[in-house]
Amino acid sequence: MIAYIGIGSNSGDKKKYIRDALEKLGMIASILQCSKPARFAPYGVSDQPDFINIAVKCETAFEPLALLDELLKIESDLGRVRTYRWGPREIDLDILLLDRMVLYLPNRKNPLIVPHPDMHKREFVLKPLCEIAPEAVHPVLRKTVRELLDDLIADTKG
Repeated sequence: MIAYIGIGSNSGDKKKYIRDALEKLGMIASILQCSKPARFAPYGVSDQPDFINIAVKCETAFEPLALLDELLKIESDLGRVRTYRWGPREIDLDILLLDRMVLYLPNRKNPLIVPHPDMHKREFVLKPLCEIAPEAVHPVLRKTVRELLDDLIADTKG
């Protein structure tokens, strides 16, 4: 299965956290493409350091829930401490897209919603993802990543 994963950090040695996350991701999946790191203002809570974000295209044999568990384990192994929603984080790994799959499992301890429910509203997701997969299609909105990014940019200018 092809998975697109968003990775971000805004605490400590951000670049090292992202490198370490990529190394650990490479142990559970074949990394096919990776965007360049990019700096973004924090989302939701602005009184915190900027983030460095990347997007990764990988191939995995894990089923979706098992993949989520593996990503959460990577976060934990790298020292992520969950504080408050949209707060600072050492490392964050999010499943953005899984092939053209649509999953809605919100009532679990660790909810899984694919495609990521807010990806179309977040420049820090779409810009890195567009770098590696501009033609990937959001299976609910039926638009490419490039179209979603263009729409978001137009909305923020409008």
